Order: sequence, then structure tokens, then C-alpha cells
Amino acid sequence: MLPEGTVTFLLTDVEGSTRLWEAEPEAMADVIARHYELLDRAIAAHGGQRPQEQGEGDSVVAVFSDAAGAVAAAIDAQRLLAVEPFAGSLSLRVRMALHSGVATKRDALNYAGPVVIRCARLRACGHGGQILISEATAALVRDRLPPQVALVGLGLHQLKDLDAPERVSQVVVHDLPASFPALRSLVAEKHNLPTQPTPLIGRASEI
Repeated sequence: MLPEGTVTFLLTDVEGSTRLWEAEPEAMADVIARHYELLDRAIAAHGGQRPQEQGEGDSVVAVFSDAAGAVAAAIDAQRLLAVEPFAGSLSLRVRMALHSGVATKRDALNYAGPVVIRCARLRACGHGGQILISEATAALVRDRLPPQVALVGLGLHQLKDLDAPERVSQVVVHDLPASFPALRSLVAEKHNLPTQPTPLIGRASEI
């Protein structure tokens, strides 16, 4: 049974998969199948589950009751993918995103709603090999990360079709790539001032 209440979604996607399918369709079939096996191994090892529908294209959707387990699964998955000798000359780069919130179920075997949508929009901003997490997930795991794992803030980003911007962090691990191009988000903060963390209440006259 899929978890309910507050959950953490892990969404993955193969960067440039359409181009790879066009270039080497036969090898790509084997590579994608193997990539699913590696992702499934990492997800299951940390208590995650896959909804019945995997997602569009070559993407994967996984859900976790524990946010720290979701982050650990993403790290292990990137490590497995990094050392896997894939068939042919193909090099597979997978982008990953995590977001936490109260789950909305479409039915007993699948989710729907704003939490999984926000996670998908966050994933679309990333690059192959990168692990991005939302502020909601960062708040749940910030004090529970092992010493070799860190969160690096990437600022406030406007995600496609969503009104509220997202404060994005990158999961950085000592044995995985850490440098990536700028996120593929819409316009983010236009200034270098810190975001106001709380509203100003009861000071209308002063303002």
C-alpha cells in the first residue's frame, strides 16, 4: 500500500533521452532497462515504493514515508548509475528532484495533485547527474544528513506554471559531481537582498 500523509517524492528523468533513442535505439533499450533496475534497487533499499504508473517517457516516480530515506535513495542511485558500464557507447545522465508534502491520491495505486506536480517542475530545472531538493524536503532532512552529504543553496527559483517560487538546494556528496550549469528555471530573485522570512505584522503605519 502506498504511503499517505506527508510523503517525499523522488522523480527522475534521463537527460537527452530522445536524442539517445534516435542515435542508438537498440542499445538504448538495454540501457534504459538496466537504468530502471538500478533505480529500483536504490529505491527499495531505502524504503521507497513505485506507484503503478512510472511517469512519462523514461522517468521514474518513487514515494517515501521518510524524507531522509528519499535523499539516501537518490544518492545511491546516482552512485550506481555513475559506475555502471552501460551497453555500447552510451553515457546516461539522470536528473533527480525531491519534494515533500501531504500526498493526494488519484486512486489506490497512483498519486496526483500539487505536491507531485511541483516535484516534476523542480526536476525539469536540473541537469543530468544533479539532485535537487525543495525547501520542504530540506527542512525535513537538514539535521539528519550524514557527514559526507551537504545541502548547497541555489536560491529562489520560479518554476513553470506555479505561482509560488521555490527555494532550491542541491545535494552535494564527496564522490559525485557537484558543478552544474545554472538551473533551467524562469526568472528568480532579481536582487541580492535576503528574502524576508516572516511577514511584517502590526506595522502598517511605519511601513
